[in-house]
Amino acid sequence: MGVRYTKKKLEEMSLKVIKKEKLTWITEVVAFLPITRATFYNKGLDKLDSIKDAIELNRLSMKVRMKHKWFNSDNATLQIALMKLMADNEEWDKLNSTKQQVKSETSGSIQFDFN
Repeated sequence: MGVRYTKKKLEEMSLKVIKKEKLTWITEVVAFLPITRATFYNKGLDKLDSIKDAIELNRLSMKVRMKHKWFNSDNATLQIALMKLMADNEEWDKLNSTKQQVKSETSGSIQFDFN
């Protein structure tokens, strides 16, 4: 028979590995523990606020670091991606719109804006 872990011990192990490995998904946490996925879920570890909060903190920290890198980058694609994250509705529409111009010999020029 294998080693039996208490829910509290598994929670502690989970929090330690989340912090050490900078994990962002429950499935990653399970992979680092010496238990099965079924055991993890049967013990309700996926529902613990402490585990969910630790994962969310890692996600938030990564997002902040990525935004700083994108801001300081000379890569136009990264800068556009950052602008889309920060844009208000009007700016978003301008970044994503496609304008096409159709010319007619009889009526001059007509402009269509496809959003």
